[in-house]
Amino acid sequence: MSRYLLFNKPYLVLPSFSDPDFERGEIAEPRPTLADYIAVAGVYPAGRLDYDSEGLLFLTDDGDLAHRITHPHFHHPKTYLVQVEGIPEESALEKLRRGGLAIKEYRTAPAQARLLREEPALWPRVPPIRERPSIPTAWLELTLTEGKKRQVRRMTAAVGYPTLRLVRASIGPLRLGALPPGQWRDATSEEMAALRALLRQGQRPRDKRRTRR
Repeated sequence: MSRYLLFNKPYLVLPSFSDPDFERGEIAEPRPTLADYIAVAGVYPAGRLDYDSEGLLFLTDDGDLAHRITHPHFHHPKTYLVQVEGIPEESALEKLRRGGLAIKEYRTAPAQARLLREEPALWPRVPPIRERPSIPTAWLELTLTEGKKRQVRRMTAAVGYPTLRLVRASIGPLRLGALPPGQWRDATSEEMAALRALLRQGQRPRDKRRTRR
């Protein structure tokens, strides 16, 4: 029977079970990895979450489902809580929503973006972010349907508000909830049913194109 795990990845933990830089001899000591937290054989992350990001990581030994989650064709929503330097103006939020931001070799797709009125109830980050007393910070909720490398950070920087802290809160119907950092749990049958329903919806555009041929 396949395993489906939800893990709250702490800050400065590699989203893999080994440290390639250490294995290549490029650093003297290995960095923390998933192996320090998860002792379940055969599971691997379905998707990326940067070393300096926190929050929800989904792991499974179901290769077909992992492919459907990670393949860019399916456009599954992922929601992030983002602490930025400065207080974003509505015009900056509208640029994030509209898409078309030129980042590296691509332009972003439309996204959902809103300024949170209150700081989200999160665990303290260790070490804490570097704050400058003269510059306020704010929290955004961003929902993307694509997952380019360091995309959220590049998007907020592109509209003038650098990211200070980044926490992934959800992947489709899978929610981080109150899962503590460094802890994992099995996905419930209800969560997996909702995820599979979302994956089936993602198939429809491709299936229709095949029908017309």
